Amino acid sequence: MINIHQIKEQICDIGRRIYNKGFAAANDGNISYRMDEDRVVCTPTQICKGFMKPDDLCVVNMEGKQIAGHRPMSSEIKLHLTIMKERPEVKSVVHCHPPHATAFGIAREAIPQCVLPEVDIFMGDVPIAPYMIPGGQDFANAVLPFIHKSDIIVQANHGTVSVGPTVERAYWLTELLDAYCRILLISRDLGKVEYFNKQEAEDLLTLKTNWNYKDPRVDLANCELCANDVFRESWKETGVGHRAFQPPTFQRGEEKACSIGADASQEALIQAITDRVLEALNK
Repeated sequence: MINIHQIKEQICDIGRRIYNKGFAAANDGNISYRMDEDRVVCTPTQICKGFMKPDDLCVVNMEGKQIAGHRPMSSEIKLHLTIMKERPEVKSVVHCHPPHATAFGIAREAIPQCVLPEVDIFMGDVPIAPYMIPGGQDFANAVLPFIHKSDIIVQANHGTVSVGPTVERAYWLTELLDAYCRILLISRDLGKVEYFNKQEAEDLLTLKTNWNYKDPRVDLANCELCANDVFRESWKETGVGHRAFQPPTFQRGEEKACSIGADASQEALIQAITDRVLEALNK
């Protein structure tokens, strides 16, 4: 039987880790855990996640009504409950503002794939959900088109939301994503990001499948594996694209290797210039 006090202790521990990592300034962020069919333990509004005590937490039902706790619940609990209703197997939801991952959401930059094996195996392609004013049902519904294909979602101009079977597992994805985004930014500053070739990308997906991790990229072909094609249909609405990081493409004369060679960079530059010229002419 699940002990509610132990769950509250776990939430407080993850809150301290989020705060110490700089993922939640001041009173930012929310953490929740579903105890049973109709009880969810969650962090209250207006409290620093780094200094919470178990008695500070509250309990709500699946309809968003507070049923226990002396501190009021956060309006953003709608996000957590919406996800739990859509995916009943999800036990915990963590929402915070990890700076490097959030920066990709602010810039609307698609997070590159096929760079680090741990990221490809444990996380996969990460979507960017459209911006909505925090707290309302529209804010919660914005993640629904993505939640069945990814356990972590970047929210445009806001933060991230991650899910898992435990509070620690949900938080772990947040930490992995922010570390990855930081590495990407540092690598780009050094001048180059090397991607896996086609065979290396396929081998990692095979390993992932063998370890019983699902990945929607399994149905993609060739260099689509590393080009963020899983969520490309949503980009027009959110304004997401490749600006700072160009995805791998086939080199001329190569049929089995993906690379980000000069041809790809030049094509991207030409396309960007063309788009700006056309935009200016249309005005």
